[in-house]
Amino acid sequence: MPRPRTALLLPGALLAALLPLSAAAQAADDPTPVPVDRFEGEVPFAAQPADGIFTWGGDTDDPPSLRLADRADAPEGDKVLAGTYDISGYGGFTHDFAADQPAHDWSAHQGIRLWWEGHDNGRKIAFEIKDGGTNGEASELWTTSFTDDFTGWKQIRLPFSDFTYRTDYQPVGGIDHVLGLTRMWGYAVTLPAGTKGEFAMDDVELYGKADQSLRAAVGTDAPVYPVREGGTAKVGITLSTTGDRPVDEPVTVSYRTEGGTATAGQDYTPVSGTLTFPAGTASGTTATVQVPTRKDKAGEPAETIPLKLTVTGATAPAETPQIVIDAHGLPYLNPKLPVRKRVADLLSRMSLEEKAGQMTQAERDGLVPGDIAAYDLGSLLSGGGSTPTPNTPEAWARMIDGFQLRAQATRFQIPLIYGVDAVHGHNNLYGATVMPHNIGLGATRDPRLAERTGAVTAAEVRATGVPWDFAPCVCVSRDERWGRSYESFGEDPALVQSMETVIQGLQGRADGSDLSRDDKVLATAKHYVGDGGTAYGSSTTGTYTIDQGVTTVTRQQLEDIHLAPFKTAVRRGIGTVMPSFSSLDITGDGKGAVKMTARGDMINGELKNRMGFDGFVISDWNAIDQLPGDYAAQVRTAVNAGVDMMMVPSTYQKFSTTLVDEAKAGRIGAARIDDAVSRILTEKFELGLFEHPYADTSGAAAIGSPAHRAVARQAAAESQVLLKNSGGLLPLKKSEKVYVAGSDADDIGNQTGGWTLTWQGASGNTVPGTTILQGMREAGGNVTYSKDASAPTGGYDVGVVVVGETPYAEGVGDVGNGHSLSLSAADRAAVDKVCGAMKCVVLIVSGRPQLIGDRLGEIDSLVASWLPGTEGEGVADVLYGDRPFTGQLPVTWPRSESQLPINVGDASYDPQFPYGWGLTTGTPVPHGGAAALKSLAARAAAAERRGDDRQGRQLVTQARLLVQQKAGERMTAALAKPFADADHLLLTGHYGSAVRKLTEAYRAA
Repeated sequence: MPRPRTALLLPGALLAALLPLSAAAQAADDPTPVPVDRFEGEVPFAAQPADGIFTWGGDTDDPPSLRLADRADAPEGDKVLAGTYDISGYGGFTHDFAADQPAHDWSAHQGIRLWWEGHDNGRKIAFEIKDGGTNGEASELWTTSFTDDFTGWKQIRLPFSDFTYRTDYQPVGGIDHVLGLTRMWGYAVTLPAGTKGEFAMDDVELYGKADQSLRAAVGTDAPVYPVREGGTAKVGITLSTTGDRPVDEPVTVSYRTEGGTATAGQDYTPVSGTLTFPAGTASGTTATVQVPTRKDKAGEPAETIPLKLTVTGATAPAETPQIVIDAHGLPYLNPKLPVRKRVADLLSRMSLEEKAGQMTQAERDGLVPGDIAAYDLGSLLSGGGSTPTPNTPEAWARMIDGFQLRAQATRFQIPLIYGVDAVHGHNNLYGATVMPHNIGLGATRDPRLAERTGAVTAAEVRATGVPWDFAPCVCVSRDERWGRSYESFGEDPALVQSMETVIQGLQGRADGSDLSRDDKVLATAKHYVGDGGTAYGSSTTGTYTIDQGVTTVTRQQLEDIHLAPFKTAVRRGIGTVMPSFSSLDITGDGKGAVKMTARGDMINGELKNRMGFDGFVISDWNAIDQLPGDYAAQVRTAVNAGVDMMMVPSTYQKFSTTLVDEAKAGRIGAARIDDAVSRILTEKFELGLFEHPYADTSGAAAIGSPAHRAVARQAAAESQVLLKNSGGLLPLKKSEKVYVAGSDADDIGNQTGGWTLTWQGASGNTVPGTTILQGMREAGGNVTYSKDASAPTGGYDVGVVVVGETPYAEGVGDVGNGHSLSLSAADRAAVDKVCGAMKCVVLIVSGRPQLIGDRLGEIDSLVASWLPGTEGEGVADVLYGDRPFTGQLPVTWPRSESQLPINVGDASYDPQFPYGWGLTTGTPVPHGGAAALKSLAARAAAAERRGDDRQGRQLVTQARLLVQQKAGERMTAALAKPFADADHLLLTGHYGSAVRKLTEAYRAA
């Protein structure tokens, strides 16, 4: 049995003699230590939900080996926890308390201590504790460390006051950022990496009496208090405690106004004094300090009055609160003046440092909040998956309002502009309406619907306080191996241009006059220019194969394919443009492959000068880091090329100071900086941010509303492309017994794809919405579901197999980077089993075409479902005939990967299905064959001459249906090429020529 504790430790008198006097004196009042781990076998090696110790690491070799070792010199009992390690990445072990038992309360103690066997190797050992949440793997992590700079056993004391919140990793994104200590779930030890080692530890326990300042804190109700000149600022000072318990001892707060840019006695009446919260004061008690300001007649910038607080008996606020006398009486503040005059006035007053701040964009998660004012930051963003906790509209608005409040502490109180990647709805927000990705919208061929999806997105984004959307992507996707191909409306620039009505949905009128509305946002055309044309194998970014690679084109190809959509975006009044990560190599220009962030000829020259773009250019995420040279060279290259604002998520301090240094050295001209800042300020004024910097949440109730979801449902229905329909199997009858199978039938994560809640998206039940299976059931279908088709297949009228891709984004999804264009083995097996047993419909849920030709013969009906978003009812609508199939292929569907890249207009063109292909279940096919086509051609040409686009499109559609009916399932190159060409001609308004091409296809059928 374990030896008694007193037999192991030094005699009490000797131990007291060895301790510092303060520790010995304190020991008499300390509560009895509470064991956490004795390592005598009472806690097993086990993982959640059990109480247990388990190891972990960055790869299979990194977890340490653990054992309970008998040691005669054990500091406590007979055994210690011992182990060996050889860690290349990261590794360690954890003790999680049982998840099905209450959390532990550590709040009565000063800290946690343990015995560690030292080897005097100078290595740091990280020790973290787990606070709050639902269990040890969903808690908040707080960390400290100690150094192995001793030999033999030593008791390591870790006061709770030494623990800091982990900013590099949190399993739940943070709970409340407060070390509460009342709901503790265990601890973890991170062992040193890089060298083999061994360790031993024993007797983890809680010790000492809790310091009141650890569980009591004084805070203010805001960090910044803007007040009109002549008004009185009221600063609420609140006492709060862990567990809401009253304080045991008095807490005093001395305050005084001191420093800042305001002048005491002239701009404000100085105040000082002491507040006392007596023993027994309840948590949440608030006292108020009032600071009167004085009024004069002169216009002036904002002035600051720090209120310095000295706290005894509790933790003081992390920041000194600032009273800010609002800027007033200056022309730029007058909303009646034209925007250009307001911009000119403000610009004339700004310092170089303030201008540099406007050109800097930081990410919320890498931000020190006080830096908003310290660096005069102009912009913040949320990257994919960077969200507040909880992820609700209210929390978004509170978060952004908090950031905007801090901007009020700057001299000219220039509001921040906050941006998000809302690329298919407000996709970072839980509960938002998630639209089909752009490739699905391109399949709808419905510009009015695209505009409505943009309007819904804008309304939901702006209602959370976000005025800027990094969308739409107006790239022209030329190779489906690209991991971003689903972000494109299609492979034909004419199709992309036609769908740019989404810009008006986002921004409103092209003159920018709608931007200040509470349901509109500033839009971004990206990625300029040629990101969809990169050559396979040209990427040099990590394991990417095509994303961020090189686009090699002639000047004419650049104009016709990649620049054309940006010209349309500029005509539509796009507010911002984002250069691509990719490189552009224009044949014959002598420049070679140059990163777009560095191409001044394309940004300053083509975009701003020749196209007349008057918004501002925002870089992509850390894009300057990909430029050659040292950091100063990267900054001046990008800024001089015409990039107005730099997205530098966590290096904003470095960028801002480097920009100032380069400008002072004359390597970046003052005129270039003034141009950039003028463009940024113009958009801020047009958005109405100077008058209304805070969130207008009046539209928040409509987020995810039935009206908004109805738009997404229509978009999902219209995006479905019917590629094959033998025997008229579709639409299904609701009386039919339907066997549903496949990996994507009941997976809303797969259905919504990447850029959904997180950057890469995720499979599973990730967001509210309706899966395709649920949609079929809600439509009244007689449905049985077996994901892997393992259930018996007898007795059914038809099978529906929903297969496809799992989520990905950007180069992570490149083919060759862990992805292919082929269905998974499980999907292939499900198709084979169901289609071998009954008539079957196969739906492919994917961001790009999947190679299905080897199974096409066994499939009766084939549907390209793309990534339809959260409204699976839209897919069910067309399956059951409540809406007709009307979608058309926005990209060419290849027969094999060896054909790629394959696009409309190619000299050699023999696809599985051509660009523009799409059967219908709702429009009757005209009779008359060749004679009918001749008549349609004449009428289409006449409609073209008189500018009747509506009739022209209808006539071409009738001709297309004639061709598709005759072709049936026999697809040849002779048919496919003119058929695809006809769709391009239709989109460019050449209706007569389009019917003549379709006539050519008809003859080949």
